[in-house]
Amino acid sequence: MGTITVRKRKDGSTGYTAQIRIMQKGVTVYQESQTFDRKATAQAWIKRVETEMSVPGAIEKANRSGVTVKEMIERYLLEYEKLRPLGKTKRATLKAIGETWLGKLEDREITSQKLVEYADGRMMNDGIQAQTVGNDLAHLGAVLSVARPAWGYDIDPMAMPDARKVLRKMGAVTRSKERNRRPTLEELDKLFGYFSEMRDRRKQEIDMVRVTAFALFSTRRQEEITRIKWNALDEARQMVLVTDMKNPGQKYGNDVWCHVPDEAWRIMQSMPKVAEDIFPYNSRSISASFTRACHFLEIEDLHFHDLRHDGVSRLFEMGWDIPKVASVSGHRDWNSMRRYTHLKGEGDHYKDWPWLERIIAGPIIEARKRIKKRGED
Repeated sequence: MGTITVRKRKDGSTGYTAQIRIMQKGVTVYQESQTFDRKATAQAWIKRVETEMSVPGAIEKANRSGVTVKEMIERYLLEYEKLRPLGKTKRATLKAIGETWLGKLEDREITSQKLVEYADGRMMNDGIQAQTVGNDLAHLGAVLSVARPAWGYDIDPMAMPDARKVLRKMGAVTRSKERNRRPTLEELDKLFGYFSEMRDRRKQEIDMVRVTAFALFSTRRQEEITRIKWNALDEARQMVLVTDMKNPGQKYGNDVWCHVPDEAWRIMQSMPKVAEDIFPYNSRSISASFTRACHFLEIEDLHFHDLRHDGVSRLFEMGWDIPKVASVSGHRDWNSMRRYTHLKGEGDHYKDWPWLERIIAGPIIEARKRIKKRGED
C-alpha cells in the first residue's frame, strides 16, 4: 500500500512524497518514491504504479538491471559466431556502434526516436552516406531481433521498424546504388597482357590470367572461386558445388550447385591438380592484385566484382532466359535479375575472342609459388 508524506521545502512550498513498498513473505521486493507539488497528483501516481506492479512479472522486470547496447553486441558476437561466422564488415560495424553514445543506452531506453537521432548524426556530423547508415541499422537490427526473444531483454520490438520507416520517408536510408560498369574488350586486352607479362617474368604468385578469365565466364565472386574444390565437380552435368554462396540473411551454409559455362569449364580444367582447391589462393590477394593492375594501367572505376556483372549480362545477351542464367549465377531471387532483362540478345561479343585459347594453353605458375596458406596476403 502506498503512503504520502507531507514535507515543507526550504522555499516554503509544500511537497508530497509518495512512497510505494511491496512486501512478499515479510521481505521488501519493490519500493519506489517520488515527490509531487500536489497531493492529488501523488495519489494518482501511487494508484498507477500499484496497478502496473500487480501485473505478473512486473516486479521482476522493474528490479532487473538494464543491459546496454554495447553489452548486447558483445554477447551477440560471442554467442553467434560460435554458430555462424560473421563477416568482418558486420563485426567491425557492430563494434563501432557499441563505442558510440548509442552503445551506452540501456535496453528499455532504445526507442525509434533514439535510432533516428543516431542515423541523422551519422549523416550530418560524420558525412556517412545513406546506404551506409542503412547497413548500420540492419546489422544492429539483427542484434535487437535476437536480444528480446532469446535473452529476455526489455526492447521495444517496433523501435527499429519504426525508425527505418521514418528514415525511408525522409530519404535517409536507401539501398546501395547498382553498378552497371562492365569491362571493355580493350580494357581486358590491357589486363590480360599485363597479367601475362607478370606471370612470364615470374613476378606473380597467383595465376591472375586464369582467375580473371574464370570469373568473367563463370560469373563467380572472388571468395567463391577460392573455395571451389576438385572433389566438388559433377563432370556429367558440368556443374560445381559453390559453398557459402552469398545470399541475404544466409552467408554461411548456403551451398549451391551451379552450371559452369563451356569457356569457364575449359579454364578450370586447365588448372593443375596440385591441391584440393582448384584455385588455391587468398581472395583478398586476388582483389588487391586486380586493383593494382587497374591502377597501373589507368583503368578507372573497374572492380573485380564487375566481371560477374559482365558475365551475367553476356548470358542474357546470348539469349539465355532467367532460369538458365540463374543456374549459372546462383541467384535465388529472380526479381534481383530483372535489371538484366532489358538486354537484348545481341550475341556473344566474346565469340572468337583470341585471349581465350591463349589463356587455356598458357603456362602454369609453379606449384611451389602458387599454393599459399589461407589468410596470407
